Amino acid sequence: MKKLILLLALAALSLPAALRAQEPAPDNSRYILTPAAPVTPRINGPKIYGARPGADFLYRIPTTGERPIAFSAKGLPKGLKLDKETGIIRGTSKKRGTYKVTLRAENRHGRCEREFRIVIGDKIALTPPMGWNSWNCWGNSVSQEKVMSSAKAMLEKGLADYGWTYINIDDGWQGLRGGKYKGIQPNSKFPDMKALGDFLHENGLKFGIYSGPWVATYAGHIGSSCENPEGTYWWIEKGIVDSVWKLDRSKLKRDSLWYFGAYSFARNDAKQWAEWGVDYLKYDWNVNDPWWLRDMADALHATGRDIVYSISNHSRVTLGPVLQEVAECWRTTGDIRDTWKSMSSIGFGGQDLWAGYRRPGNWPDADMLVVGKVGWGPKTHWTQLTPDEQYTHISLWSVLASPMLIGCDMADMDDFTVSLLCNSEVLDVHQDALGLQGARMYGDATYATYVKPLEDGSIAVAMFNLSEEPKQIGFIPYSIGLYGTQTIRDLWRQQDVAKVGQKERWETEVAPHGVCFVRVYPGNTGEKLAGFAGRYQ
Repeated sequence: MKKLILLLALAALSLPAALRAQEPAPDNSRYILTPAAPVTPRINGPKIYGARPGADFLYRIPTTGERPIAFSAKGLPKGLKLDKETGIIRGTSKKRGTYKVTLRAENRHGRCEREFRIVIGDKIALTPPMGWNSWNCWGNSVSQEKVMSSAKAMLEKGLADYGWTYINIDDGWQGLRGGKYKGIQPNSKFPDMKALGDFLHENGLKFGIYSGPWVATYAGHIGSSCENPEGTYWWIEKGIVDSVWKLDRSKLKRDSLWYFGAYSFARNDAKQWAEWGVDYLKYDWNVNDPWWLRDMADALHATGRDIVYSISNHSRVTLGPVLQEVAECWRTTGDIRDTWKSMSSIGFGGQDLWAGYRRPGNWPDADMLVVGKVGWGPKTHWTQLTPDEQYTHISLWSVLASPMLIGCDMADMDDFTVSLLCNSEVLDVHQDALGLQGARMYGDATYATYVKPLEDGSIAVAMFNLSEEPKQIGFIPYSIGLYGTQTIRDLWRQQDVAKVGQKERWETEVAPHGVCFVRVYPGNTGEKLAGFAGRYQ
């Protein structure tokens, strides 16, 4: 009955979405570069996936093409089963190892095949997480209805077919402590967390939630520590809260509650989240410290559930070794805003410090995406980033291998925003199994060229124009360590644009605040060199 009620509520979401669409979308149709996906099947997403032994396994094979599509998988580890109609793999695998799986998808127009490695071991999040988070859109006004709306949009607009997976609730869901675990219970905006998690899992999506180790969160809801073992909070007992148990900031400053309680309720909360089926936790405070980092990490591991542990906010590089030990993701910055100054200063201004800590299972996080319709509260607006700046945003996060969490109202996305988020070749760079962070190889105050080696030997090159005028930017294959004739492929347009010799310079005009994002192949082939060395110099 609960699932039926939830599905009926989902079906009724089109009216609220229409009411929200008060500001017409800018006409950015002329800026769309990503070609439409073919009707034939194409398997997208990562080529590697990690899970811990004995944990619930859930993976939706991201596949575009005309439906219905019939799926098959050869070489799945024991305990995992594929739903041939939905392409969702479920189960539990207990034996450690790397399993080479062949995924297949077939419809009336054709078939495709892709190699896929499943690693049952100690690490999860072997590629940077991709999904949606409620904060940059709804802020503290988030509700179960709005989260369901975003989940529906991720499925209906095809984002799930490109590997977008997580639906994450940020601050604003919390009520009081209670239940059999004395964990944080949802407030009235979230009538049934378990049903919400079940719906997401039934559709191959994953469920994220938010908390922090202080007695109160940034928005003024209770956190995962308390001053007493009963789990009661004095400002709530005094009635300094609104109808959803959020601090009344007209009576008490919220930063007066930003302190650690004497009693940790991390284990209580982790048990509750595991029962709801949570797959991702954003844990938010500053300055991050080793004790509270480990406290929640231990609590999550004790549940036996694979829960991505994402730390926020603005971690310091001196804490890198501890973060690598306990967390899958951590924020490297304060909150992003939808301006060139904010996005570019975050993307170009501090990520290089974290390159040595980025690897499969460990992802320094440059914060959420500010494309589409954002707002941080009940009112939303179209991003202030220009189309070229949005291309820079997605290209830079891809070449950095930063987690990508969409921050907009997905139910109200225009075609341009969908095209930004649904380019399989750009996302292949982001999801590359090597997990390397692109290195800034050339640049000055007016431009920056990043180079990122990929698992197949090819090289991703992102050339950013940081200036206010169009600029010619290019490179010579030999100068970035390549020899022989190379093909240059425009990733956004998904087409080869040139063949160049190893010492030929290739360049193109890049728009102000824009990017040219290419893949150079075959790149480093590993073939044996023979003959005069000078021919390779």
